[in-house]
Amino acid sequence: MIRPLISIIIPCYNQGKYLEETVKSALASSYRPLEIVLVNDGSTDNSMEIAKKLEVNHPEIQVIAQPNGGVAKARNNGIAHAKGKYILPLDGDDLIAENYIQDAIETLESNPEVKVVYCQAVKFNEQSQKPWKLKPFSRHQLAKDNMIFVAALFRKSDAEAVGGFSEDMKMGREDWEFWIKMLKNGGEVIQLPFVGFLYRLTPTSKRKKTGTNQKKRERIAYLNAKHLDFFERELNGPLRFQRTWSKPYNTLLKLIGKL
Repeated sequence: MIRPLISIIIPCYNQGKYLEETVKSALASSYRPLEIVLVNDGSTDNSMEIAKKLEVNHPEIQVIAQPNGGVAKARNNGIAHAKGKYILPLDGDDLIAENYIQDAIETLESNPEVKVVYCQAVKFNEQSQKPWKLKPFSRHQLAKDNMIFVAALFRKSDAEAVGGFSEDMKMGREDWEFWIKMLKNGGEVIQLPFVGFLYRLTPTSKRKKTGTNQKKRERIAYLNAKHLDFFERELNGPLRFQRTWSKPYNTLLKLIGKL
């Protein structure tokens, strides 16, 4: 039986300090065949030099260079070049466990109705690590917040069907919007019962940069503009700044004729 190819997409912007460790965690995977598409997003550090050395030493690696265009564009570029049936995005400073891909692909291959497979995770830095507490998946919960980190496995065909990651979503959490458009009209999601993903906390982590109230307001406005049908179905109206109160607030406004 021929096993399907998995394409690991690694966008990198000034993550040269961590890039080799990330790539080696991918290469240490127990699953084969795999390819690594490493997309250098206009880095100004030594990321490209490290990437090219890795490419020379490992035939499974392909390096692509692009002018700085953001992580969504880098992921899409990598997916466009990917030859695999399945995709795993992995940011240039994060890590995966050696059994993650093997178990995820077995799940996807045996369950055609499953669109996304992810796992349990930890957040870590040089000093410590702690469990990443993720809420169980449901479409209703996805309407209020994201519980699927970007390093999940999915079919390339499903990513192409929804147009990939939205490159105009510059205010962060583009992975949340990606899962919404992939899953809002159906498809099952499986979380594997083990820690297979390690999310690195750094002083420049993107989640910190996109956590301001202004970015949150921009993000909510963007999501409502693109997916109001989804929020109407799950929250009885638009997503609100106080996200957990969206459905009761929308319901109240409809009862009094204000929405």
